[in-house]
Amino acid sequence: MTQGRSLVVAVLVAVAGLALCGPRWLAARQASSTPAAYTATVPGSKVEFEMAPVPGGDGVAGFWIGRRELTWAEYDVFRADPEAKVQRADEPPPGADALTRPTPPYADEAFGYGKAGMPVLSITHHAAAEYARWLARRSGLPYRLPTEREWERACRAGGDDEAVARGRAWVRDNAGDAPHPVGTRPANALGVFDLVGNLAEWVDDGADALYPHVAKGASWTDPGSGASCAARRVSNLAWNERDPQDPQSIWWHTDASFVGVRLIRPFAAE
Repeated sequence: MTQGRSLVVAVLVAVAGLALCGPRWLAARQASSTPAAYTATVPGSKVEFEMAPVPGGDGVAGFWIGRRELTWAEYDVFRADPEAKVQRADEPPPGADALTRPTPPYADEAFGYGKAGMPVLSITHHAAAEYARWLARRSGLPYRLPTEREWERACRAGGDDEAVARGRAWVRDNAGDAPHPVGTRPANALGVFDLVGNLAEWVDDGADALYPHVAKGASWTDPGSGASCAARRVSNLAWNERDPQDPQSIWWHTDASFVGVRLIRPFAAE
C-alpha cells in the first residue's frame, strides 16, 4: 500500500513539474529549432548582407529577413549584371525565364543623399521584385519580398511597435529631412534594423500592375505618431509625377524617396 502511494506521489510530482517547466521547455525547444543568423555575399561581388531568423507565429511559417534595408551596394551589382537584359517600359515583357535589369534613371537615383552605406530608394515595386528574383536565381536560394503578414510578424516579434518610443526609428521628428545609412539606430529584439522608419518597405501584395502596391513601416518623411508595425502606404501615380517619359519608367519613382525594400528567405524550401 505504501509502495502504491509513493508511486502516486511520484506521478503527481512529475505532472506538476511538467506543468511548471513545460512552457519554458517548449520555448527552449522552439528557440533551439530556429535556424541561426547568417552572412552571405551578393553573387558576382564581394558585397555582403546579413539575414536574421524570425520564428514562425501569427499564422506564418518561420523565415530569415534582411537585418538591414537593401543597400545601393547590393542593388548596383544587380544593375551591372551583363547577363541580365535591360528592360524598357516600351518593350514587350520578356519570357518568364529571362532575367531583366533596370534602365538608367531619369535623374539622380540617390536624390543627392549619396550611396555609401545608404539604403536603395525610389525603386518601384517591380524593381524590388526583380531584384529578389535575380538574387534567388543567382544564389539558388528562395529569396523574395515578404508578404504583409510576414513583414508584420518580423516587426512585432522584434518589438517594433515600440520602435519610436525606444529610439529605434528615423522619422520626421528626428531624421533631419533625409534618410540615413542603414543600421545607425539600435536593432530590435531580433537584431533587425530600421523595420519601422527610415524607408517604408515594399511587400508582396499579389498585384501585377505598376500601381497600386503596399509599402510597410513608415519612413523618414512620416511623423513618429504614425510609425508602427501596422503603418502602410499604397503607391499611386503621384509617386512618378515628375517623370516626363512616355511611357513612364517601370523601374524608378521620381517622387518616392521614402520607399525601399528588404528581402526574406523562408526556412522551408519553396
